[in-house]
Amino acid sequence: MTSSIGSRGARVVFGALCATFAASAFAQAATPVGTWQTIDDRSGKAKAIIQIVDDGSGQLSGKVVRGIGEFDQPAKRCTACTDERKDQLIKGMTIITGMRQNGDTWDGGQILDPESGKLYKCKMTMEDGGQKLVVRGYIGVSLLGRSQTWVREQ
Repeated sequence: MTSSIGSRGARVVFGALCATFAASAFAQAATPVGTWQTIDDRSGKAKAIIQIVDDGSGQLSGKVVRGIGEFDQPAKRCTACTDERKDQLIKGMTIITGMRQNGDTWDGGQILDPESGKLYKCKMTMEDGGQKLVVRGYIGVSLLGRSQTWVREQ
């Protein structure tokens, strides 16, 4: 009888652990926090790896981890930037700032295009169960902008 109770208890503990891991995976996939492969909306090519983090207060930022393929140029600098990032290395540069969750979207922040040096308002939404991130940079209203779909790195 003791082994039956022990076996049943082990199954309960195992089930609880599985539920905890599943909840943790869902929570991670339900936010943009993580590592993303950017896909250029014009060429369709993968360009960079971006790491999005939460500062602890719910505000998200993102930095360039590295370029991909022909875009992997560790010495490249943001010569077109006009703020404190002028002439700074693009690798390691924070390009997304001030994003906060607003229902099913994240907005209120900005995104920098390090190639043009231009700053845009930014809006992000999750797709495909958290495996894709639609990032929209725009001026004024969201209708006047461009979107890229980023793919979550595993």
